[in-house]
Amino acid sequence: MDHSEKLEAAGAPQAPLPPAAQIAVGALTLAAVAVSIHQLFNIQLFGIVLIEGRYLYVLAGLFLALAFVVFPNRAGDRPQLMDWALPTALAAIGVILPVIGATYLLSGTILSLGALTIPLRSAQMAAIRDWTLFAISLAASGYFIWNAETALDMGWEFAAPDSARWLSILFYLLILEGTRRAGGLVLFIIVLLFSLYPTVADQMPGPISGFASPFWDLAPYHMISSESSFGIPMRAFGSLVIGFILFGAVLQQTGGGKFFNDLALALVGRYRGGAAKVAIFASGFMGSMSGSVISNVLTTGAVSIPAMKRTGFSARHAAATEACASTGGVLMPPIMGATAFVMASFLSRPYIDIALAAAIPSLLFYFGLFAQIDAYAARRGLKGLERAEVPSLRGAMREGWPYILVFAVLIYLMVALRMERLAPFYATGLLLLINQLLRRHRFSWASFGAMIVGVGKALAELTAVLLGVGLIVGAFSATGLAGTLVNELIFIAGASTIALLLMGAVTAFIFGMGMTVTACYIFLAVVLAPALEQAGLNQLAVHLFILYWGMVSYITPPVALGAFAAATMAGAGPMRTGLEAMRLGGVIYVAPFLFILNPALVGEGSALEIMLTLSTALCGIWLISSALQGHVSLIGGLGSGVHGVALRATLALGGLLLALPGGGVLGMSQGLLFGAGVAFAAPALMFAGLNRPARPA
Repeated sequence: MDHSEKLEAAGAPQAPLPPAAQIAVGALTLAAVAVSIHQLFNIQLFGIVLIEGRYLYVLAGLFLALAFVVFPNRAGDRPQLMDWALPTALAAIGVILPVIGATYLLSGTILSLGALTIPLRSAQMAAIRDWTLFAISLAASGYFIWNAETALDMGWEFAAPDSARWLSILFYLLILEGTRRAGGLVLFIIVLLFSLYPTVADQMPGPISGFASPFWDLAPYHMISSESSFGIPMRAFGSLVIGFILFGAVLQQTGGGKFFNDLALALVGRYRGGAAKVAIFASGFMGSMSGSVISNVLTTGAVSIPAMKRTGFSARHAAATEACASTGGVLMPPIMGATAFVMASFLSRPYIDIALAAAIPSLLFYFGLFAQIDAYAARRGLKGLERAEVPSLRGAMREGWPYILVFAVLIYLMVALRMERLAPFYATGLLLLINQLLRRHRFSWASFGAMIVGVGKALAELTAVLLGVGLIVGAFSATGLAGTLVNELIFIAGASTIALLLMGAVTAFIFGMGMTVTACYIFLAVVLAPALEQAGLNQLAVHLFILYWGMVSYITPPVALGAFAAATMAGAGPMRTGLEAMRLGGVIYVAPFLFILNPALVGEGSALEIMLTLSTALCGIWLISSALQGHVSLIGGLGSGVHGVALRATLALGGLLLALPGGGVLGMSQGLLFGAGVAFAAPALMFAGLNRPARPA
């Protein structure tokens, strides 16, 4: 897969959809949102009550169908497994099930003709195939929607009739193809291999052996049970994700993104390195809403990167700053993309608990990035933006009060009333009401339609990925392999918690290179998290640890998709930008070890303990960031040459000792670690003070 394919697979914006596709996306998205509101608010219109399984089949059918038009095949595409597998399955179903088989036989014939012309000879043939898959997805999901209650009552996941088995095979193939289109070839291969693992699990060597299931039984288990495609990931999607993605989209389209950008400009735009500091705030907020690093880079980076270059930042540094800020946004409350909602479902905890726990690690990451930007600007003597480019704080607040009000309502509903499922819908309704009362960002029919299409594209992508990753969860459930892997990992690590954490970090990093954020987290939550929890580590910290290390690959070569995308926009070298992003985002490699070894940094402890731990961690992060840049903000530079390198090393070590938790790591108390940290950092701080420039920047 070349560079452009990698960016596309990681969530880069697609070309505009043709009119027919836009109509389909808009109509089905509105239908899905209406069904979600009906279900979550328990409206019972016309006495209709949907059981959870039927509700999830409705959402899956609508958005999986949309995935085939949102991520279309193109003329000249290379052949894929589905080009032969789907026609074969459809034709077989058409022959074996004559009652409902005519549609599938016809569809299989059409797709078979398409498969014979690979690579696709024309855009028309490609479009025919996409719309055929669209129709088949709706038909296949319709079968499961109609039979959802029967399947639950009769236990079809273990004893399905032949019709359900064949339709399960068809739906399984559709999910695989949807995953390939939305998540990329690497994720498709991972999902395919793991989903079929139960068929050969009994033939594997001891550590990875498990209970075997023939494919004839495995397919209905994947499609009908609540442990596979329609397990925790899709339940989180149906109960939480839709509302918050809708809220984020409406917030952006009604001017919320502009308000937070103006607010950042007003607060820090005129200070040294102001353009980069604004990028930190703006990209962080946008990333939290979108949940996609690449999309964030390509949208906010179009404004922030030229502004940084214009005020003296090198192209490489501007690109690296944007990549780091966009990566951190996916880890930042209040929305955190979709991953936080899946995490809440895995842990059976309210979403607000996840958001609050993620707040301190996010603060550490952005504080470290901010400190490095300030040190870089001070060392280079860079200035801020001109007064004419920066709005006034009063003006920004006057324009943005509706968004502050809406966020206050959202937080009150979530924190005080514990209405996580309903809060985003109420907040969205309030936002739409305010939007129509004010002229500035009032929706027209065209802009409203464009917003709905944007929401539909995001939800279609996420649904296809979640259904695919759910197959991995189902495979581990069917074989009992998760428990075996937990025991093996603990055995290999021995009694060393640090060794287990290092193994976990490397595992998360490797899988993060080939998966989207949410897909990577789900996989690691099944495979890795139980081993870390069994070692006695805090459960909430464990899940945030694997989330952070799954994100590392976005700024770390050789993949570094976030850094490479930003480098392309800045006109910088991709690999050098990736290395610069590693330095700027250095805290992301350290912070997960800090909070997993000291749960106070995820809010698990007394108020006094949290405050003291956070204070020392911030001091430590400041010193580490200063060492990485060779300049201590507000004090002075560390010089160059051998003595400069030595001072950087002692300052970084001092910062690490300050940030580390006391107790089991080094066998030192918190007070002793603090004293040692100050002792190591003192020479560098004294030298920086003596090296203060005569006229501070």
